[in-house]
Amino acid sequence: MLAAGPLNMVTGVLLVPQTSLVSTLGFTGLCAALTAIGAICRWWPERVPRSFWLVAPFFAVVVITGLNVSTHDASTGAQLFYLWPVIYSASFLSRTVITATLVMVSAGDAAVVFGVLGATRGSTDWVSLTVAFSLIAVVVATLRARNDRLRQVLETQALADPLTGVANRRSFDEKLARGVAWSTATGRPIALLTLDVDHFKQINDTWGHAVGDQALQQVANALRRVARREDDIVARLGGDEFVVLLRTDRTGARRAADEIRAGLAAADGLPAGPPGVSIGIAVLPDHAGTAGELLTASDTALYAAKSGGRGRTATADPPTRAARLGQAVA
Repeated sequence: MLAAGPLNMVTGVLLVPQTSLVSTLGFTGLCAALTAIGAICRWWPERVPRSFWLVAPFFAVVVITGLNVSTHDASTGAQLFYLWPVIYSASFLSRTVITATLVMVSAGDAAVVFGVLGATRGSTDWVSLTVAFSLIAVVVATLRARNDRLRQVLETQALADPLTGVANRRSFDEKLARGVAWSTATGRPIALLTLDVDHFKQINDTWGHAVGDQALQQVANALRRVARREDDIVARLGGDEFVVLLRTDRTGARRAADEIRAGLAAADGLPAGPPGVSIGIAVLPDHAGTAGELLTASDTALYAAKSGGRGRTATADPPTRAARLGQAVA
């Protein structure tokens, strides 16, 4: 619209001096309106209703058709203005809207060329331009879909651990923040299980890093089986340390820990045998009030499990009365 306003002012007013005053004023007002709307869309998009972005291509078709009909202009240059709404729809909107835009463009073009050129010449121009616009929409939409798939792959790679396929630290931090916000808003608990592989260095030193990698993959697979809800997340924080964030209470977290152990005990295929894990559990709000406190409480419980002989599950201790009072004051 920023381009259309000044361009139409030049081609429809400045270069066409022999027009009536009413036509000149009307054309000038339309060009000013297009420029103003385009400026708002460009520099203040937050002020534009969301529905406008859906209506925009149809509005453009109406304006282009109206201008061509009013000026009796059926030239190729005039009809090429329809490329704007076609490319816009193909770049940003759904297939249904793209199809509707093409239908409306074809109808608008027919209204112009049949009225100005007649049935014979008009039909040739109409078919040619309709086919050309359709092919352009297909090409742009195909490139858009390819770019969308590539972006999804890159996003997945950026947020996933390459060895195990579970989330990485960056992705986990985002999900943890959302989980804590959800728990605080709803009053429902979330549980964080922090675990690492027992004697992982010994596995690597004895059997090699390839076996160590397989052990990490088996652990990741066992963790995935307990993260059943859409908002549950399994992540590898680094080395042999994993976390599982579940929207459940203390009992559900303890049950998940037992399932993890059972799943690993049934795993086979490693010369070192099934990997053992130590697990620390913390629940918000039972053991923490913030994301940082939840991480600390779960990590402290993991340390207690490892200190107690490894291969165990430990649950964080509730905050002391003094700590609760300190949180309330803060």
